Amino acid sequence: MKENTLVKILKYGIYITALVPLVIFSDFISPFHFGKVVVFRSIIEILFIFYLILVWRNKSYLSGRSSILGSFFAFTLAFGITTLTSIQLYDSFWGSLERMGGFWSFLHYFIYFSILVSVFRKKEDWLKLIEVALAVGFISALYGFGQKTNIEFFVGSGNRARIFGTIGNAALFSGYELIVTFLSLIFLFRKDVLPVRRIFYGVTFFISSLAILMTAVRGSILGLAVGLFIFLTLYVFISKSRKARLYLVYLIVLIILLFTMSQIFKDSKFIKNSRYLTRITDISLQSYTVQTRFWAWEAGIKGWKDSFKTTVLGWGPENFNIPFSNNFNPKFYIGPGSETLFDRAHNMFVEVLVTMGLVGLFSYLSIFYFALTGLWRKLAKAVRNEFAIYYLGLISLIVAYMIHNFFFFDTSANFILFFTVLGFINFLFMGAPEIAKNQKIYHFQTIICFILLLAVGVLIYKTNIIPSRANYATTRGIVRSWQGDYVGAVDKFKESLDYNTFGSYEYRHRYAQLVFENFSKLKDKKYIFDAINEVQKNSDSRPVDYLPHLYLSRLNILLGKDDPNSEYNDISLAHSNRAIELSPTFVRAYYESGQAYINKKQLDKAAEQFKIAAELNPDVGVSYWYWGMAEAEAGNLDEAAGLLEKALTATYPNSVTHDELLRIIKIYSDRNNFKMLALIYEKLIGLQPKNAEYHASLAYVYSRLGIINEAVKQAKIATELDSSFEAEARAFVQSLGRTW
Repeated sequence: MKENTLVKILKYGIYITALVPLVIFSDFISPFHFGKVVVFRSIIEILFIFYLILVWRNKSYLSGRSSILGSFFAFTLAFGITTLTSIQLYDSFWGSLERMGGFWSFLHYFIYFSILVSVFRKKEDWLKLIEVALAVGFISALYGFGQKTNIEFFVGSGNRARIFGTIGNAALFSGYELIVTFLSLIFLFRKDVLPVRRIFYGVTFFISSLAILMTAVRGSILGLAVGLFIFLTLYVFISKSRKARLYLVYLIVLIILLFTMSQIFKDSKFIKNSRYLTRITDISLQSYTVQTRFWAWEAGIKGWKDSFKTTVLGWGPENFNIPFSNNFNPKFYIGPGSETLFDRAHNMFVEVLVTMGLVGLFSYLSIFYFALTGLWRKLAKAVRNEFAIYYLGLISLIVAYMIHNFFFFDTSANFILFFTVLGFINFLFMGAPEIAKNQKIYHFQTIICFILLLAVGVLIYKTNIIPSRANYATTRGIVRSWQGDYVGAVDKFKESLDYNTFGSYEYRHRYAQLVFENFSKLKDKKYIFDAINEVQKNSDSRPVDYLPHLYLSRLNILLGKDDPNSEYNDISLAHSNRAIELSPTFVRAYYESGQAYINKKQLDKAAEQFKIAAELNPDVGVSYWYWGMAEAEAGNLDEAAGLLEKALTATYPNSVTHDELLRIIKIYSDRNNFKMLALIYEKLIGLQPKNAEYHASLAYVYSRLGIINEAVKQAKIATELDSSFEAEARAFVQSLGRTW
């Protein structure tokens, strides 16, 4: 194979790679990340073989030494070392199904970068590649706009409040578009640009900026504002342009004006009626979203300081969830559906520190340090030079991206684009080294290339295709469960697990959840035993992970619920207690142990567990509900009344069902607690607004509370809903001294 042919294959392969951020596997778990990574890895593995043959033929295609390449290699090496020392090596190597990270994937990013800086030797090559990236960013933004519609073509559509384009998460998407914004701005300010292209760059800048604003990701918007300020400031400095100086003033005034107006009117009805505006104007450090970030960072840093090993080498890539769980802040849990498992720090710098220690953080920071200092030195020497716009624009881009990463993290699409930018910076530093003349051609190189491609084919099949088949089988199981075919759903889950490949950890838990939630429909304990057997594999392979123990506890509770003496209740307690050992402040674990004690009819011990849960976060109503119902079942009705009142009036009140509300009416009727009875009947009417009996009962309760006007109103509503109440309602109203 000719050298020029190899170079062309590699270049076109890189151009194809630039399209990966548009990949969506809509019928897969993690549709926005899984597909991108398996496609990216497959492309890079194939390109790597051609690159090896190219370098074998002509060693001048090896990437030369540079500070950027060196720092990137150092970080990749740190990634590998901390993977080997990880508390859970498998997860560090393969990553999680949702994020598709891990050392194996990151190694592909390094290979991509190495090929990129080796083959792209001309300025024109880089400009063409970045233009492709801009087009991809433009399309992704338009796709995001489609998510504001009800057109089913756009995955995630439905008049979405916050768009996420083809990236799958608003924050990740905003980080991606942030890079696109500054690349388009750089190209817009280039001097050697045709008018048609300048229009494209301008439109792309506007569209990507608008997309960032529509994500409502405050960290990215801050990064955009700071980046634009730096860009215009540096541009004013190098160009001495009065127009640029005027634009800078406009930007400063606009930022000040928008900030001031947002704070003045943030409590207005207009702002409050918009989820987007409410979020975008809320910059308080006390807001719940901001607080969750602080709690996650705090938990991670506590874990980082756990030992000398974790301080230096961290817990291992992809293992932030372990120190997070060990130091879990109970305030995360505000009721069912709460986000209580952070697999990322939502701060790339804290993420690297906690999972890769000081070794990882220093090598990661070195990438930004060498990029920024190198660009600054180049800018100082290139005032009014054609490359000056690249230097100042890339400085602005990196600063903006670092601000974004202070509040979030990177995944596949962001890595691909950022490392492409990093490669361009490397080119600006290194220039275009000469390519040596062709060395002697060995005819057996073609045979070696063919053999290596066959080997890569096997690798792709094992690490990309089989995991894809397992992923797809799992989603078919989920779809069958939606259709009511629970046995068929189990069969598809078993099919996915039979592949015994990457992702099985998540599939086992999903399988367990399916069995747990639909056991009454499956009607055979064999499904529970099989789910337990599968989840036990997760527990055995991850001894410091509390999550498998919670699933095992719940499944055993099902087996022991009809027999107080069942051994499965004790097994459930053993698992929930192990979960508590691993995460002592995790509220939900106490619910599991409490339920096991209820199965055993040891209601005093159940109440103790629910009490601990309530004390961990006193603002959560559901803990008081479980505690109160345990006390009620034990006959301690006075204590139950107080606890259930807390459950319904807590900062985060318990969401109760119709039947649950009916169960507690007698407790408050016997104690003439009309205030609580009013609350209960109001909730019942909220669930069944056309139930005349509830309106009539509420009318009576209001009368006892002295709320006469409301009592009359409810009596009339009861009559409107059911005319049989009219005579009684008229007499009731007259007894209150009012006329009908």
